[in-house]
Amino acid sequence: MVSSSNWSLSIFSSLLAILILTVPCFSEKAPYSTFAKDATSAPEVVFFDYIVIGGGTSGCALAATLSQGSNVLLLERGGLPYGNPNITNITGFANNLADTSPSSPAQLFISTDGVFNHRGRVLGGGSAVNAGFFSRASKGYVKKMGWDEKVVNEAYEWVEKKVAFQPQIKQWQSAVRNGLVEVGVKPYNGFTYEHLFGTKVGGTIFDPQGHRHTAADLLEYADPTKITVYLYATVQQILFKKEAGGSKPRAYGVRFQDSKGNSHMSYLSEGSKNEVVLSAGALGSPQMLMLSGIGPAKQLKAHGIYILVDQPMVGMGMSDNPMNAVFVPSPHPVEVSLIQVVGITGFKSYIEAASGPLELDWMRRIAHDFKNIANQTMDPLKIPSEVHFPKGIPGINPHLLHTPMQAGLILEKVAGPYSTGFLELKSKDPNENPKVTFNYFKDPRDLQRCVQGMKTIAEVIESTSFSKFRYPFTSAQSLMDTMLTFPLNLRPRHLSASVSLEQFCIDTVMTIWHYHGGCQVGKVVDRNYRVFGVDGLRVIDGSTFIYSPGTNPQATVMMLGRYMGQKILKERLAGGRK
Repeated sequence: MVSSSNWSLSIFSSLLAILILTVPCFSEKAPYSTFAKDATSAPEVVFFDYIVIGGGTSGCALAATLSQGSNVLLLERGGLPYGNPNITNITGFANNLADTSPSSPAQLFISTDGVFNHRGRVLGGGSAVNAGFFSRASKGYVKKMGWDEKVVNEAYEWVEKKVAFQPQIKQWQSAVRNGLVEVGVKPYNGFTYEHLFGTKVGGTIFDPQGHRHTAADLLEYADPTKITVYLYATVQQILFKKEAGGSKPRAYGVRFQDSKGNSHMSYLSEGSKNEVVLSAGALGSPQMLMLSGIGPAKQLKAHGIYILVDQPMVGMGMSDNPMNAVFVPSPHPVEVSLIQVVGITGFKSYIEAASGPLELDWMRRIAHDFKNIANQTMDPLKIPSEVHFPKGIPGINPHLLHTPMQAGLILEKVAGPYSTGFLELKSKDPNENPKVTFNYFKDPRDLQRCVQGMKTIAEVIESTSFSKFRYPFTSAQSLMDTMLTFPLNLRPRHLSASVSLEQFCIDTVMTIWHYHGGCQVGKVVDRNYRVFGVDGLRVIDGSTFIYSPGTNPQATVMMLGRYMGQKILKERLAGGRK
């Protein structure tokens, strides 16, 4: 069994490239060029009512909303999602994964579990590099979070007016949809943003003309006279002071660095209601808390960081929804499709699919690009000089592996999940990824959901509805066996994986980029997302989630930014906290 990490990354990116394989270009014009500036143009010192750290999926919605009643600074470590060929051109997807420069839109990290992952480094965050699926959280999730359902719905609608659309369902997606219904994932709920058990067509952030819309588009709602966005601005530390008579340290500003290495200070204007808000994502927010002195004392001390608040729960509760997939070569042409159809099962596994032409020789061409990354990231690894690919797939002409192939991917994502891990600092450099452990399938309930999900995928592949897109004499089991020849991660392979779905799930697990946790509600922040132990600081993003909402969290993360922005402004107008 070949275990080269360059092959692993290549296969991983290539199979998942099906998810976004011919997405047309973004709009080339930023709608907010009047207030989005390179951080090199920032004064040495600036003052604002609110400082939002992170212009990602939540931060853009939050900053746009806060600007409707206060002066806001939004600090984003990446650039605009316009004009970058690695974003605007579909052929640049693999380059996004391979690009490790400080300004790349997707920053690679490999968890200690041996699974490849990425974090957004661009205005719009993950919504600028993902597969575009848009679906709300369940009503039960909203209730459990203690959110006001009416305000939540209004916030979703506010987001949807800018970024969400109904996709056009073609043959491949229709076959998967009909196959899901045929094997019992019922009822069929048609097109809806709502999270409903059964099979449905969800939303997409690609408009009818094929242009991607990201969370950055929500800045079109901002008051241009009350918001400033600094790009390529890397926050180094949140600043705190002890006020006279105050029992807790209070955030009063941040120190950030531009692309030339110059330092800038941004302070909160005078006023007890002004705040710093962390929206740097599930890796960035706990990392920044630690770099600012809030976190496990032992860990902070090891890095020479002044301990402001000994908070052992920072970085805990890290989870990534495990994904397992089956690559399905098709005897007939398939459309290029992103995630459009989803089966929301009663056993809490979500079945999704994507399709498009795929050239396996292309995998070889990009393999070399990943070799250096694997060596740099996972050193010491022994990387073979040759890259080998499967010799064939049962029932399929082996020559097809060397020509452009029509194919699709059917995947399952485990809801939740129950399994959790942790995040640790590797250095005091905010540009360096922290060390993350997700503990995939540590909880047996997650493993059981995966097994049931893979059984459902097998049934869909062998259903009558899907038969047009399956080669004769090719079984679901043979396709799963082929997946075992693709080292999609750096985990060891076991012979029993071909007969045990439990082992198959463990050996072939991948990410669907829905990682969360690290600053969870009730553990690091309260119900109003204020950080325990300090004043003037909140965390509002996916790091606060205990479970990932819905089939894809991006809609809910955007909603949360809007929801909390409105709540904060309401408190401001009311004259205090509530």
